[in-house]
Amino acid sequence: MAPRIQVSTKAARFQESVIREMSRVCARERGVNLAQGFPDFAAPLPMKEAACRAIGADHNQYAVTWGAPRLRAAIAVRTSAYNRIPVDPDRDVTVCCGATEAMIAALLAVLDPGDEVVIFEPFYENYGPDCILSGATPRMVRLHAPDWSLDERALRAAFGPRTRAIVVNTPHNPTGKVFARAELELIARLCIEHDCLAITDEIYEYILYDGTEHVSLATLPGMAERTITISGLSKTWSATGWRIGWCIAPPPLAGAIRKVHDFLTVGAPAPLQEAAADALAFPQSYFDDLARDYRERRDLLAAALRQTGFGVHLPRGAYYIMTDISGLTRKDDVSFAMELVSQGGVACVPGSSFFLDPADGRAIVRFCFAKQRATLERAAVVLRERLGAR
Repeated sequence: MAPRIQVSTKAARFQESVIREMSRVCARERGVNLAQGFPDFAAPLPMKEAACRAIGADHNQYAVTWGAPRLRAAIAVRTSAYNRIPVDPDRDVTVCCGATEAMIAALLAVLDPGDEVVIFEPFYENYGPDCILSGATPRMVRLHAPDWSLDERALRAAFGPRTRAIVVNTPHNPTGKVFARAELELIARLCIEHDCLAITDEIYEYILYDGTEHVSLATLPGMAERTITISGLSKTWSATGWRIGWCIAPPPLAGAIRKVHDFLTVGAPAPLQEAAADALAFPQSYFDDLARDYRERRDLLAAALRQTGFGVHLPRGAYYIMTDISGLTRKDDVSFAMELVSQGGVACVPGSSFFLDPADGRAIVRFCFAKQRATLERAAVVLRERLGAR
């Protein structure tokens, strides 16, 4: 007799990643992948050389569970200097397998079933399943196009007696919004008033445009002791496959995160941690060049999208462009995206994957511009062939 197969109620409540599915569809259709957020250009050569040296020097066994000492020290130096967050590398830092693991480790460490978490919508698609896995209930607060502003009354209404945390992603995926200091001050006041935590995803912190300032929530009065700050190597250092991320938190929170992390993954790859320590010490010119190059890519893709009829919401940070397709088609976002990528087309991400109610994203698709200029130029040609110039 065949065994009775039954999955958990948690696993049954969410689907596979739409973003990663679109990459698979794009490969099958031989299209141009502007869906998933990874570069198609090389990671920095000095960082790769450092990894080779670390492997050759036999950094091939487990590192300290919460991170190699050199890397934790490098994270502390960079975070203290750039984010203005004082960091004790021995007590505050937990190195994880990417910012993705850092987020679920943090949520599992601080949430109990029945707790509520405030999340801004549209949201990075992992946050929904993260809430399910941690047993928490998400309370959504809408960001409003075209500038993705937040409504103070709606934000205040989302906080209540069961609120345990708020997730703040800045610069924001998928919209490219960078939360202003005044908005973060409002969030800080509500966290203090309701005695809850803030968990910030700052993975795009160096990718900023048009003079925009990145402010870390942990630097605001009263927030250092109640904020978990998450970042990582993937975006700034163009190494999404290395899976090196980190949490910075006060010791009582860090201790809980370290325990959860230990039993999730044990530790991040040891030789890559050594190379990451070198990468965090890159000169300021590296970060300046990064922002300039991404601004040029942003402007190239934005122009191509406008020329072919998309409503473009120009991002202030990160490397995505949210677009309105209502002027192009009557199809919903999924049908439009599948048609656009078919037979060598361009892959994007359907907007419904960024909303609790898929209907709220039916007229939205997201494009990624973390690509070589040649890739973006090819995408522009394909878009003009498929949609025509306006």
